[in-house]
Amino acid sequence: MTDFAGIAKQFVAHYYTTFDTDRKNLAGLYRENSMLTFESSQSLGAAGITEKLVSLPFQKVKHEYGEPDAQPTANGGIIILVTGHLVVDDESRPLAYSQSFQLCQDATGNWFVYNDIFKLVLL
Repeated sequence: MTDFAGIAKQFVAHYYTTFDTDRKNLAGLYRENSMLTFESSQSLGAAGITEKLVSLPFQKVKHEYGEPDAQPTANGGIIILVTGHLVVDDESRPLAYSQSFQLCQDATGNWFVYNDIFKLVLL
């Protein structure tokens, strides 16, 4: 069986490091059939998803998160759940969030994000 927990941990670290430094570089993690739901707004395809992420209304962001939870999926993929806080533009109060990813492998064996769902936790 694939080391799904190890892959998930490596993916999450790479994703948030890239997001926090230069969001446009996340494009390579998505494919044309990938979908992002960000606060109930859906984007389809690598270009549409990258456009959405780059257009978010903040300049600086820092994700702080715990150990991701992961499970293998029936199709050989991996589903990942991340919870944490993000600090935007030096705000003093971090925002709680939850994000889930479904990773799949392309024909060459490279992992990519097939589904990505992000939600702020506002209680």
